[in-house]
Amino acid sequence: MRIAIVGAGNKCLYLMNVIDKYEFQLLYPIVVAVADIKNDAPGLVKARKKGFFVTNDYNDLFKMENIDLIVELTGDLNIYNDILSKKSQRVRAIAHTTALLFWEIDSAARMYSKTTQELCETQALYDVLINGLILEDVVVIALDHKILDINDTFLKKLGLTKEEAIGHCCYEITHRQSIPCSGKEHPCPLADVIETGKSSRATHIHLGQSGNKHYVSISCYPLFEMGKLKGVVEVSKDITKDIEFEKKMMQQEKLVSIGRLSAGVAHEINNPLTTILTSSMLIQEDLEEGTEIHKELSIISNEALRCRKIVKSLLDFARQSKPFKKMDDLNQVIKESLVLTRKQAKFKNIDLSSNLADRLPQFPIDRDQIQQTIINLTLNAIEATPSGGEIRLSSQYFENKNAIEIQVSDTGDGILVENLDKIFDPFFTTKKNGTGLGLAITHGIIKQHGGTILAKSLPGKGTNFYITFPLTQENDHDN
Repeated sequence: MRIAIVGAGNKCLYLMNVIDKYEFQLLYPIVVAVADIKNDAPGLVKARKKGFFVTNDYNDLFKMENIDLIVELTGDLNIYNDILSKKSQRVRAIAHTTALLFWEIDSAARMYSKTTQELCETQALYDVLINGLILEDVVVIALDHKILDINDTFLKKLGLTKEEAIGHCCYEITHRQSIPCSGKEHPCPLADVIETGKSSRATHIHLGQSGNKHYVSISCYPLFEMGKLKGVVEVSKDITKDIEFEKKMMQQEKLVSIGRLSAGVAHEINNPLTTILTSSMLIQEDLEEGTEIHKELSIISNEALRCRKIVKSLLDFARQSKPFKKMDDLNQVIKESLVLTRKQAKFKNIDLSSNLADRLPQFPIDRDQIQQTIINLTLNAIEATPSGGEIRLSSQYFENKNAIEIQVSDTGDGILVENLDKIFDPFFTTKKNGTGLGLAITHGIIKQHGGTILAKSLPGKGTNFYITFPLTQENDHDN
């Protein structure tokens, strides 16, 4: 389409620039002539430079054979009407008001281009933020709990792809359940944001890809569109290590306090107990066996002996001193412990065996304390295992971790899930005559050796205790 323009002001220049700027698909417009009474009109100057036909009298345009369209941009309706009356029938004409369509199309195109560019920049910044700068778990959730987006960090922890997560409800992905979170244990931060319109925080327990539990602190921020709440952004931080550290610190403080209390109580009780026990035995010697008083005194003596046993455990617990370490063979300590406990196992018809590593690296330990822990765990296993059961002690060296692991396994009654976190607490026991101090003492000894002790159990199927000693450089030089 060959165009002639009447009126070479700024609108003419703008129209020429638009035609030069865009690639048209159906029409191929090209300016071939410009008319204006002013020689210095910007459109006329540009047309002259580009070699177009220029004139001060638009009537000259009617003589041209190569014009398909005349665009009037003077804003004078009389000129437009004059053009309509003089042009040939094959030539079309549009007034300046119609030409404004070019401006609107260009403005919309530029706005679209700018918006697209801003959207791309925003998307790039968003990707950098959630997958680069923010190292926590980030998920965008709609008001119906459906996941709209999720970052790579969170996907990696969940062991999922983005396609597997998007479109599913958040509680399905993080909690493996079919209903939204609720209650004091797992309050729903999304529900709180919907109710208040403000950010919300909560602490949840999430399940990892292997089913292990993680304590997660969730910060939930509202997403508004045109003033209306459309969803939320949840930023989650794994605080499992912080929780475990706090528990260990509380446990340590508790142990210190109980140790001091135990020592004082034990010393104060020990002397009266000795007097009671001695007096009851002396009185019994003067009485005939079988009498009612003799039986009552026997009960007193037995109970006093039981109290003395508790007092001894309290003193052992309170006397947990810094271990005296020297290089030793842990396998040899286990073998000696087996000799000392084999009779008790045989008496209950329990198979006590070992599966020790061929060779373990020596490292500094307090032989007596480590033997005490192994014997204590073995005796506990014997007590919990019925006749015909099995107990096995094993050792293994993990070269990749540079650590030694001892395992004490039994086929006994097992430990209830709700009790597993309490078994190392002082005075916690499920035994009828237990003191609840044996495992607390064992835990303290292992910790003083730089190790860890962990229990896994299935009720009715047995219990496994895992003791791990990292062979650190500090251990290698500890004497």
